[in-house]
Amino acid sequence: MLLIVDDEPNLLDLLRRYLGRLGHEVETCGGAKDALALFQTAPDRFSIAITDLSLTPFSGEELIERMRQLRPGLPAIITSGYPYQPRGTNIGFLQKPFLPQMLVEAVEEALKGPA
Repeated sequence: MLLIVDDEPNLLDLLRRYLGRLGHEVETCGGAKDALALFQTAPDRFSIAITDLSLTPFSGEELIERMRQLRPGLPAIITSGYPYQPRGTNIGFLQKPFLPQMLVEAVEEALKGPA
């Protein structure tokens, strides 16, 4: 199951539908607090977290850190309209705007794990 977190509802819907057509199960959340609450119910349910960097009340980077307290090593991808350099291990980055196929490729790469 992929967990996608972004405050842009249209983007969430597009990615959910696109990835669903490719056979992925997708759960979406519009904010960091909701995503963390969902993740806390079943951390092992999610194979990867994909989150926008700019969320409230805490950033996508902090969201990943909090998720990894519950599930160390969780693969993750951060998206942003601004340049960004991931600071943790097994964290990919996609600069917005990106094509849905670019996300699919990033997910496949992240799920392989660190080289």
